[in-house]
Amino acid sequence: MTKKLGTIAVRGGLNTDTQYGSVVPPITPSTSYGFTEFAKPRQFDYARKSNPSRRLVEETVAELEGGVDAILTNCGMSAIHLLCVSLLTPKDTIVAPHDCYGGSYRLFNSLSQRGQFNVIFVDQSDPKALADALMHKPKLVLIESPSNPLLRVVNIQLIAKQAHDVGALVAVDNTFMTPILQRPIELGADIVIHSATKYLNGHSDLLAGILVFKDQQLATDINWWANNIGTLTSSFDSYLLLRGLRTLSARVNIQQDNAQHVVQFLLNHPKINCVYHPSLPTNQGHDIARKQQKGFGAMLSFELKGDAAKLPVFLKHLKIFTLAQSLGGVESLICHPATMTHSGMSAEARKVAGVSDSLLRISVGLEDKDDLIADLDHALQHL
Repeated sequence: MTKKLGTIAVRGGLNTDTQYGSVVPPITPSTSYGFTEFAKPRQFDYARKSNPSRRLVEETVAELEGGVDAILTNCGMSAIHLLCVSLLTPKDTIVAPHDCYGGSYRLFNSLSQRGQFNVIFVDQSDPKALADALMHKPKLVLIESPSNPLLRVVNIQLIAKQAHDVGALVAVDNTFMTPILQRPIELGADIVIHSATKYLNGHSDLLAGILVFKDQQLATDINWWANNIGTLTSSFDSYLLLRGLRTLSARVNIQQDNAQHVVQFLLNHPKINCVYHPSLPTNQGHDIARKQQKGFGAMLSFELKGDAAKLPVFLKHLKIFTLAQSLGGVESLICHPATMTHSGMSAEARKVAGVSDSLLRISVGLEDKDDLIADLDHALQHL
C-alpha cells in the first residue's frame, strides 16, 4: 500500500510496542541495553549510537523524504557539522550558497579558516559563477532552496546533475519546505538536511536536526561518525519530535494559507517597500518553485519604506508577532536577520547576499489570518 505523506507523518511509530500493545510508542530512556549473550548485542546496545525512541523518528522522516535511512542529531547545525566532519578533509572543497542561513555561513567560514576544508560561497542562480565553482571539483555541494531569509529558489535538479558530473555529493537544506512541499531526493539530492527544531517539530520546544540519505552505505558511513563524536539527541526529545510530526501536514498547509494572505496584505500596503515570497512572480526562482515545490511555504521577508530607524517602532507595536529567532512553530515570529539569524556574517557578506539592515523575516503561524493582518496593520499605522 502506497501511503500519502500526511498519513506517513501521522502513523510514524504507531503500534510498534510489542510488550503492551501501546498505540503511541513509549519513551525509552535507557542508555544501556543488555547483550543476549557474550559478543551478541541486541539491535540497540548503547544510547549514544542509537535508541528505540530516536530510531522511530529516523524511520518516519526517511520515509517522508523518500530516503533509505536517516540520522537524528541534537540540532540542525550539528547535522551540518556532522557532514563536514565525516565527508571533508583539508584538501576537499564545499560549494555553498552565498545567501545561506547565517549559522551555516559562520560554520563553513570558520572551519575553512582553520584549514579543515575549503569553501566557495557562490550565487547558485548564476550559471557562470556556479560552473566556475564546480571546476574546483568539490566534494560536497550544499543547496538551500528557498534560501534564508530572501526566499530565493534555485533549480535543485539541474544543480544536482551538474554537481554529480564533477563527482560531488549534493545535500539540500529542506527546512523551509519540509517533505510536505518539496522532496529533494526525488530531484537528485544525495542528502536532505533539516533543522528539526523548526517545522518537523512545530512547537518550538526542542532542538534537533536530521540527515536523510538516498544511499544506505553513505548513511552507514556517516552514522559511524555520529556515534564517534556523539551528535545524537535524547529519547525524550525524540518522543516530542515524533509527536510533532503527527500534525506536520495539517500545520504546514494552514500556515502556508495564512502566509498567502499576509503576503497580499503587505504587497498592497503603502508603507512596504518590497516583499519576498516564492509565490510572487517577482521573486527569484518563482517559475522554478512552481515546478519543483508543491506549495510556496509559510516563510516570507519584507522591507519597510524609509530607513532602518523605523524598525524598532514597528516591532514595538506588534502584539501577536513575537520578535524572536527560529521559525516553523505554531506561533508567528518576526526576525531581524542582520542582528539575529545572520549576525554571524560580516556586514560585507550580508551585503553580497542581499540581506539589508531593513529586512524583516516572518514565520507565519497558526493564528487566525485576520488577527495576523490586523497586528501588522496596527504596527504599520505607527510609522
